[in-house]
Amino acid sequence: MHKHLFSVLLLAVLLAGCASTPDDELDDADADKTAAILYNEANDSLHAGDYETAISRLESLEARFPFGRYAQQAQLDIAYAYYKYDEPDSAVSALDRFIKLYPRHPRVDYAYYLRGLVKFEQGRGVFDNLPGQDPAKRDPGAAKQAFQFFDDLVSHYPNSIYAADAVERMRYLRNSLARYEIYVGEYYFRRGAYLAAANRGKQVLEYFGTTPSVPDALVLMIKSYEKLQLPDLAADAQRVLKKNFPKHKTELAALQ
Repeated sequence: MHKHLFSVLLLAVLLAGCASTPDDELDDADADKTAAILYNEANDSLHAGDYETAISRLESLEARFPFGRYAQQAQLDIAYAYYKYDEPDSAVSALDRFIKLYPRHPRVDYAYYLRGLVKFEQGRGVFDNLPGQDPAKRDPGAAKQAFQFFDDLVSHYPNSIYAADAVERMRYLRNSLARYEIYVGEYYFRRGAYLAAANRGKQVLEYFGTTPSVPDALVLMIKSYEKLQLPDLAADAQRVLKKNFPKHKTELAALQ
């Protein structure tokens, strides 16, 4: 009986030893900290601009305390920290996860807004860091995604405190994307791809009909249809241009 009891105790000790190997231990200094302490430390790092430390603390918080209000707030904060730390893809992934897990959270509109802001700033990084160059001449992928993310916010939460700013940013993005279509159309025209150039002009009319690029789109269509020897289509575009933009020049400087 005593021998059997000793064996059981020995097995328990061995199992306890295996469970506490270094590979399975929690992060050293965080092992006995509460969610509140970890969150406060992460928050202090965020306010200090130490985003790398903030990310580390928030990741530790999520791993050790995956449920509760601190874990939910940590997901929002870590997305912001990734955004400020110039890791946009990680930020968007964190926000996508938050929106999926907490669709009724009182700050989910902020998650939608921040997701758009991350891609907006990423797009501006591509557009604006080259002095003297038209932003529309850069890759518009991030701008298109930012527009969609802001549109999601305005559609789902039209009364959000972030909606007005999102609408303004969407206007800016729409104008930039329209200019991009004109730029690509001019590029095709200069290379003799006149049908492709005309189609770019048509896309501006179809998708960006309220932007300042509309008259340039019509001129692009006129010139392209003339090259394609399609006088009727060229005349139609010319009529629309004269009726709606009578003072607009009928030449595109880029096509001279």
